[in-house]
Amino acid sequence: MKIKRIIPCLDVDDGRVVKGVKFEGIKDAGDPAELARRYCDDGADELAFLDIGASLKSRATLLDVVRKVAAEISVPFCVGGGIRSLDNMRETMDAGANKVSVCTSALKRPELLSEMAKTFGSRCVVLSIDAKRVPGADGKLHWHAFSGGGRTDTGIDAVEWAVQAAELGAGEILVNSIDADGTGSGYDLELLRRIINAVPVPVIASGGAGTLDQIAQVLLSTASVEMDKSFLPEDAPGADAALVASILHFGKTTVGEIKKYAESKGICVRR
Repeated sequence: MKIKRIIPCLDVDDGRVVKGVKFEGIKDAGDPAELARRYCDDGADELAFLDIGASLKSRATLLDVVRKVAAEISVPFCVGGGIRSLDNMRETMDAGANKVSVCTSALKRPELLSEMAKTFGSRCVVLSIDAKRVPGADGKLHWHAFSGGGRTDTGIDAVEWAVQAAELGAGEILVNSIDADGTGSGYDLELLRRIINAVPVPVIASGGAGTLDQIAQVLLSTASVEMDKSFLPEDAPGADAALVASILHFGKTTVGEIKKYAESKGICVRR
């Protein structure tokens, strides 16, 4: 049975962990090194750091944070935000990251994914997709990939972009729903189902975790009560990992509690 991962995500800006709702209303959530230690000690499988400022100043600050955290934790972690070149990736890996995630830079220049995979290996390359539902002229449901921290609609279909990225060398796809981000209303199961069925690489679910049941649901199956019943259960596999943020940062639960609940639902997790 495949082991599913729980990955706490720390959005970092100017050396502090912050969190908002739908990429807005940012609030301070604590010290990154302190939170990283806590989540690692509590059983996190990996950690994800994202520089939401992505300026030259904030990038230098983030690399300093990465160095400090890498010296204290024992789990892999992925760092994203402001990585635009192989040199950026190299300095991030040198600071202690095991993987990097790219979003806007890959949308602007998709071949960057191939360059990164060729140089460092696909397992070190994570494509992050900030996806949002958009009305379609055909009346059907669509998601576009957004750039610039969720501010700019690229017009690129999020599912098609995930497929292309995997072909270019991305080793994992991180799918973050802008619509669900920070709301606690649950993951966008329909979006995740479409991407999971379309790509041969692991998919990480992000955006919307508000309850233990929602986290277990996305790891078990991306089926929902609203989904098209013409799809059989095997067409709705669960995500390989769940990214969690607000539900941890603001004390609603712990990594240990998430894993204990997941096990009670028959999910294989590392204890």
